[in-house]
Amino acid sequence: MRIDILIGVLIPLFGTMLGASSVYIFRNDLNTNVQRCFLGFASGVMIAASVWSLLIPAIEMTEASNAAVPDWFPAAVGFLSGIGFLLLLDHLIPHLHLDNEKPEGMKSSLGKSTMLILAVTLHNIPEGMAVGVVFASLLSGDANMTLASAYALSIGIALQNIPEGAVISTPLLGTGMKRNKAFLYGTLSGVVEPIGSLMTIALTALITPALPYILAFAAGAMIYVVIEELIPEAQSGTHSNAGTVSAALGFTLMMVLDVALG
Repeated sequence: MRIDILIGVLIPLFGTMLGASSVYIFRNDLNTNVQRCFLGFASGVMIAASVWSLLIPAIEMTEASNAAVPDWFPAAVGFLSGIGFLLLLDHLIPHLHLDNEKPEGMKSSLGKSTMLILAVTLHNIPEGMAVGVVFASLLSGDANMTLASAYALSIGIALQNIPEGAVISTPLLGTGMKRNKAFLYGTLSGVVEPIGSLMTIALTALITPALPYILAFAAGAMIYVVIEELIPEAQSGTHSNAGTVSAALGFTLMMVLDVALG
């Protein structure tokens, strides 16, 4: 494993750790408006990353390969497959969203804190896949993917992981959990990302022709998380403009990162 790629894969985890460290700053749970801003920002980053870093490269890759299928076909099939995959996980894995008291997924005796962590872990899976597949594309020699553009996605995911780490860790303080343990749990929720990234790199190395499909698959999985979880939580209650503005800022930042570095 090249050291520059390993660093790129680990960057998002550092973002989660930085966000989780907010338990040492805040005395208890985050203010509702701050949570909305954080979730909205994460939504904007993920939407922009899905388009500029995943779907557009998938289409360009198919076009360059002179494949027998239409240029849009792998992107469309992969995108819908990613949606379906996260829909399946959403029904199977017991988890709890911040704005709900009723758990989702299969019935379980797990505690509230554990299911809050599983909710974040669930939507970290596509983020890990997204980072892994862009580095796999780089390793395959794809002319449309550069180290800078791959790092742009890693940095973008890390930036949105900072508020996510805070949103998952600080509510744990409200359940009576100690700060060190809340930090550890918040960090562990992000460990799935580098694991998912490395697994995706290994998988795509075996089936390089499937890269456009896997790029789009990661995009679909990320969009599912945005629509199903992040946007509803950012827009819950009244005066939700803060979440909307933050989403616009996150989208713009990720778009600028990808275009400037790519």
